[in-house]
Amino acid sequence: MKKSKGIYGIRRRAVCLAGAMVLALAACGGNGGADLNLVASREGNHKVVNLFSPMEKTDPNAENTARSAADKTIVMAEEKLGLTVGYITYTAENYQDKTYDQVALDRGRNDMDDLYLLNPDVIQTLGEEGKLRDLSGLACAENLRDVVRTANTVNGKLVAIPQEVVAYGLFINKDLFDKYSLQLPETPEEFLECCRVFKENGIETPVGANRWWLETFVLAQAYADLYNGGNTEAEIAALNSGESRYSDYLRPGFEFLQEMIDCGYIDAEKAYVSEAIEGEREDFLAQNTPIVMAYWGAANTETAYGKTDFNLLVIGFPSSRGQMPVMPMTGYGVGVNAEHGEDAMEVLDVILSDEALQVYAETNRVISPSKNVEVDCVPALRPLNDKIQENVYVLGSNAGMKMEQWGNICLVVRQLLNGATVEECMTEIDRLQDESLAK
Repeated sequence: MKKSKGIYGIRRRAVCLAGAMVLALAACGGNGGADLNLVASREGNHKVVNLFSPMEKTDPNAENTARSAADKTIVMAEEKLGLTVGYITYTAENYQDKTYDQVALDRGRNDMDDLYLLNPDVIQTLGEEGKLRDLSGLACAENLRDVVRTANTVNGKLVAIPQEVVAYGLFINKDLFDKYSLQLPETPEEFLECCRVFKENGIETPVGANRWWLETFVLAQAYADLYNGGNTEAEIAALNSGESRYSDYLRPGFEFLQEMIDCGYIDAEKAYVSEAIEGEREDFLAQNTPIVMAYWGAANTETAYGKTDFNLLVIGFPSSRGQMPVMPMTGYGVGVNAEHGEDAMEVLDVILSDEALQVYAETNRVISPSKNVEVDCVPALRPLNDKIQENVYVLGSNAGMKMEQWGNICLVVRQLLNGATVEECMTEIDRLQDESLAK
């Protein structure tokens, strides 16, 4: 699939490491080619560990908190281990031809690097293909939150670990909700009623959407009970065996999106061609649109939604169990045949240690993958953070599910935006499940 622009305007705002940027760069990946658009940066003549990531290193003056946070931890590893981490960078000059995921798959399959920063669908693919090392023996793995371990375990092996836990939520203009005496929605029905009131009061499009993140509504509704009902392992086992159908779980979320399209609560044509944040940010900040969806870090970043002229709140997506955060996982992986594999493992043990993760989390104000690391979040994020601290969430990616979730559902939602019926979408979901079971 071709992309017409980098998902966050990479060339204008340097790429975020280990968070939503790598997720958004290629939420829907594919097979890569050999003509790769990369920039290599190596320093010195001593031992080098090569890291492939979407970090934009070509503009040293670009302001990017996430990149700065990651760089601090890399420096810790370089100083402790006496080596250099060389950045192999996806610069996005020709990103309309190859997504970050396509390039990452190609490089991982061909053992081209030591370390990789990967999206959830690529983690699952490379893990299933046996191209990533098991990281469970690292000291840093002992302190991981259960949600991280669950999301990034493939065939019993922990194949990736992130520097932050990415959580998606609804970004709400609380002032507009108060203006029309609306309570923050808990259920899909309450959300639709809020949209109806906004629409009747002259707000043309209540929900600002883009072509990547509407899947968050579907995931929240589909898996609220699966992840919070106490029967997670058995339900996933039934899906993996084919006894249960993903389409039965996903149908209500697709019907919900179709109703929003039919009622004009989202602009499907605009969403289909809009990049994340770029497509809806202007209207949200101008208070023309009261609701958008985005990732945790967008509330900290002035180039996203970190500076608004109204009362901003970030809440979970509507579900049968109330407001529900959606949490996909990026992660660092080490190539199974990496030239400097042992050194790369040592680098991970440093940059993912509690000491380094504390530096990263304090710099970037994010949720840490370590259960020992906590930082204060901005007031706007407290509603979402409260849910996560209560262990109320839905995984947007789970390598233990045979059918990859984050990328596949994204693509099928795009079919809905482009005019496919809910039934046609469910047929495609069934096909994807059958394909995964046949592997």
